[in-house]
Amino acid sequence: MKAQIAFSPSFSYFFYPSKEEMTPLNFPLQRLTSVKDGVEALGVPHSEMGEILVNGISVDFNYLLKDRDKACILPFSPPVDVTKATLLRPVPLERPSFVVDINVARLGSLLRLMGLDTVYNHAWRDKDIAAISKDEGRIVITRDRSLLKRKIITYGRLIREERPWAQLFEVIKFYNLKSWLFPFSRCSFCNETLRPVQKEDVLDRLEPLTRLFYNEFTECPKCGKVYWSGSHKQRIKERILVMLEKSQQLKAEDDYTSDNMF
Repeated sequence: MKAQIAFSPSFSYFFYPSKEEMTPLNFPLQRLTSVKDGVEALGVPHSEMGEILVNGISVDFNYLLKDRDKACILPFSPPVDVTKATLLRPVPLERPSFVVDINVARLGSLLRLMGLDTVYNHAWRDKDIAAISKDEGRIVITRDRSLLKRKIITYGRLIREERPWAQLFEVIKFYNLKSWLFPFSRCSFCNETLRPVQKEDVLDRLEPLTRLFYNEFTECPKCGKVYWSGSHKQRIKERILVMLEKSQQLKAEDDYTSDNMF
């Protein structure tokens, strides 16, 4: 007995050599197998599946494949709204928040820089990351396919881009995060929300030129790191705006500038 599993061309990323047109694959049914397990056995994590059709009918991950079934695996259609329920993911998230692994640690810092709730610890193993994702309702961001195959993970994204800034805007575009961005509101190390602090309270931690030229500061309540609006902050603002425009997160009618966006 066997079933056929066909993938949308966008899944060619998971197969070698990649092809623009994916030929349906025969999947032998030697035991009771859910469509989720069947697809993951062929290399595609369930977190990448936006919809599953079996014989033309939409089904969930637990559907048991039968002889001569024809399953069609469809990707997400960005932008993905994780706050809305779907057949595959009936329990939505309250808001987009993230947990990243060591493969995209630098991306994690950039997500926090953008004000997005993102946790990371280099000591966490795959099972720890999966548990945090389930318990705290977080999207797993990684380049590790095997991590995303863990059953308890509901939301996850296998990052395609290699450079951290490109990865950042891959995530922003995929999840349409523009309305969730609050740059420079979180500690890029601890993920804690920054709080305003008086200059005199942090004076002993400032470099001489910083003391001279800057008067407004924020502080991380956890690690004590102090932040201020130096020239580096303006450069980051401009880079963010340019990349948002390229990723079409800013429309022509949006009157955003580096001053009113941040």
